[in-house]
Amino acid sequence: MTITKEEILKAHHFRHATKEFDPNQIISDDDFEFILETGRLSPSSFSSEPWKFVVVQNEQLLSKIKKVSYGAASKLPEASHFVIILSRTPLDMRYDSAFQKEQQSKAVPKERLARHLEIFEEFQRNDFKLLDHERFLTDWAIKQTYIALANMMTAAALIGIDSCPIEGFDIDKMNQLLDEEGLLEDGHFTISVMIAFGYRKKEPGPRIRLSFEEVVKWVK
Repeated sequence: MTITKEEILKAHHFRHATKEFDPNQIISDDDFEFILETGRLSPSSFSSEPWKFVVVQNEQLLSKIKKVSYGAASKLPEASHFVIILSRTPLDMRYDSAFQKEQQSKAVPKERLARHLEIFEEFQRNDFKLLDHERFLTDWAIKQTYIALANMMTAAALIGIDSCPIEGFDIDKMNQLLDEEGLLEDGHFTISVMIAFGYRKKEPGPRIRLSFEEVVKWVK
């Protein structure tokens, strides 16, 4: 099955950060599993796969999130589905962590693994200097999760489902809440971003974007 360029662009024009969702429309299980699968299949640097997608359906937890996230307050409980994207912390993202050694062994043949891990260390230590500060490694991991975020939003738009990414929250308060709920797995995860999915309550206003010429530069 093929999809045309026109259909892809139509989906991107359709997609917008939906502020109000129709509480009477629910995404089917099949459609939502499709959206999550596009996130799971997303690329990541060194195949690190730093993400976990927490689909929150517990009403009590949703209520707690609404209280500590001003960005989520207008989306809950009207959105059909609400996802917290977690990112792995340096405990799992260092080149020499048990998790990454296992990840790399899946992606690289055994005879090349030792050299590959040396390259991975060189990348983190010297190329991107990710080991200079713990926050650098955390931010690098979080950047990977946004690839999955974008893929899920695009996939949703392609099948007529709306979404809204949410960064409007206090990271410390959200991490404390998620830790109390046992979702951060003893410090192996931190919150990255949240996203609401559903169907728009009303049509959005005109979209404002820089022109093609303003954002594209050809160097010949």
